[in-house]
Amino acid sequence: MVKAVIFDLDGVITDTAELHFQAWKNLANSISIDFDHEFNEQLKGISRMDSLNKILNHGGAGNNYTGQEKIALATQKNDEYKSLLVNLKPENIYPGIKELLNALKEDSMKIGVASASKNGPAILNYLEITHYFDTIVDPDSVQNGKPAPDIFLKAADQLRVSPEECIGIEDSEAGIEAIKKAGMFAVGVGTGEVMKKAGANLVLVNTSELVWSELTSAVSIR
Repeated sequence: MVKAVIFDLDGVITDTAELHFQAWKNLANSISIDFDHEFNEQLKGISRMDSLNKILNHGGAGNNYTGQEKIALATQKNDEYKSLLVNLKPENIYPGIKELLNALKEDSMKIGVASASKNGPAILNYLEITHYFDTIVDPDSVQNGKPAPDIFLKAADQLRVSPEECIGIEDSEAGIEAIKKAGMFAVGVGTGEVMKKAGANLVLVNTSELVWSELTSAVSIR
């Protein structure tokens, strides 16, 4: 029996990918590293510091910065990203998400967020949907980021349900891998080939297909 649904945030509830791209690109260019949308795809679903290390290695500068200097670079990126977040409004919520959240509440489901973004609470506040969620996992509270299952297992623990009683919804390969490793039913939203490769139990093209009755049907026949 399903008792909880755990959402990724960026790319599932709203689109902050372009804001991340702008902030990472400006940082990378400031230290003479080329950065484009294609490389940005490699950063989906992973933590800020892991993203920074990927960028530095991409530019051949992986060993050029101390730990403290890396923290300063990551902070610089995050400060710019947060300045862009203020433009988020309720109309920026993806199609079908509000309807799904309402259906979950009506069915007494527990709802959580398991996002690598440390800005999750602020994003939900800007979108005016914080009240829907029973828990938001602090990514700093888990040892390993996605594709490790830690953040999804933490969400289940905070919701006081077993992983087998959860549906996880993700848009990244790393996220789907994390849900599967946690032992949850994985719903992938996005490119079918990528989602299937990662092992998603159910693949949907976009969030408008996230209909609660259809999700429960898919779980029951797995």
